[in-house]
Amino acid sequence: MAKIACFGEILLRLVAPGRELLLQRPHLDVHVGGAEKNVAVALACLGHDSRMISLLPDNPLGQAALGEIRRHGVDVSGVGFSAGRMGLYFMAAGAGLRASQILYDREASSFALAGPEDFDWDRLLDGVDQLHLSGITPALGDRSAAAAIAAAQAARAEGLQVSFDVNYRGQLWRDRGGEAPAILRELAGLATILFANHRDLSLLLDRQFGGTGPDRRRAAAEAAFEAFPGLGLIGSTARRIEDSDRHSLAARVDRRDDWAQTEEIAIAGIVDRIGGGDAFAAGVLHGIRQDRELDWTARAGLALACLKHGLPGDHSLFGAKDVEDFLAGASDVRR
Repeated sequence: MAKIACFGEILLRLVAPGRELLLQRPHLDVHVGGAEKNVAVALACLGHDSRMISLLPDNPLGQAALGEIRRHGVDVSGVGFSAGRMGLYFMAAGAGLRASQILYDREASSFALAGPEDFDWDRLLDGVDQLHLSGITPALGDRSAAAAIAAAQAARAEGLQVSFDVNYRGQLWRDRGGEAPAILRELAGLATILFANHRDLSLLLDRQFGGTGPDRRRAAAEAAFEAFPGLGLIGSTARRIEDSDRHSLAARVDRRDDWAQTEEIAIAGIVDRIGGGDAFAAGVLHGIRQDRELDWTARAGLALACLKHGLPGDHSLFGAKDVEDFLAGASDVRR
């Protein structure tokens, strides 16, 4: 099976321990983060060949991050080293009715400094049949935006599938005026698979969608299919939050002439919700790459997203059997 390549920044997450505020005590836990890296690791754990494409600083932080990705079976031949620093983000996990807080520190990172000329796409896409990227990369700056567009264009020119997760991050786009909709719309126009909910599509298409629930999500999907002729599938989730420990999640996958909508699943005792959307994307891609039926694909994405909520760190480490067991309702102790 050909590889799926994931293009984006690898960074470190520094987390206040437990449910503390940042620097409530002078201690932070560290995880290797990055949306596209999360998808690459999750797919490798599910049994797929995945390759990470990125740039890291050539220092102990960059080397440690690379080692963490490699040990999970991801092909890191597409990760290079360059000038710059390690991208960081800081997080204080929410508790009760207090929401989680994230602060980004990514300016002038090795990846953020890179432009289209820093990636040899003929080499990096060799042996690849799909490229996955997200809207976080273009949010890092003009050079990153140009690199993301060049990556998607190179993949489409080679006849590859392109999956794009909108992943809109208001903090990262804050100093870029109103650039986000046009840039994200250009990338969505190059995608064959899109991860976006109705709010993302409202941003991309500059329109609101009436109705509620599945009807609104189907209306948004139909508008996206009309706007983006190369698009074949859209995956999305709907989250309902009671408090920091109790969420409910449902998933949906739309094709042009068909769709699958899951029931809502209650998630209690949440350990870490970061990376849940990336786990969902990996679960959906897992179903697509296995040529599973649409309903199974939507439920597999939801299963992996739910499982990720019970695991500390940014990426999912669950295998294909874990997904199958979840779908079969097997949640008892395995002996």
